[in-house]
Amino acid sequence: MNKSELIEALAEKINVPIREAASITNTIIDTMSDALARGESIEIRGFGSFVVKEYGSYTGRNPKTGEKIQVAPKKLPFFKVGKDLREKVDQNRKK
Repeated sequence: MNKSELIEALAEKINVPIREAASITNTIIDTMSDALARGESIEIRGFGSFVVKEYGSYTGRNPKTGEKIQVAPKKLPFFKVGKDLREKVDQNRKK
């Protein structure tokens, strides 16, 4: 599912115009992105949680030349699946 499919599903589910569903979807995504950018975590019970993980600098290699390079420290978002979602996905695998 991509963003436009999510918007269509939301519009159909709550019976609102596509434009309004797009606004709702964009507001949710923007709000979540802003919270992660501030270093906050997001928890959606039954679905999962988003956290920002900090990675220190390390020595890596340039894949083309094999030259050693220093990789700067960085922060990246990380998703941890919730128990309910994990079980739901796994249950569908067994069918």
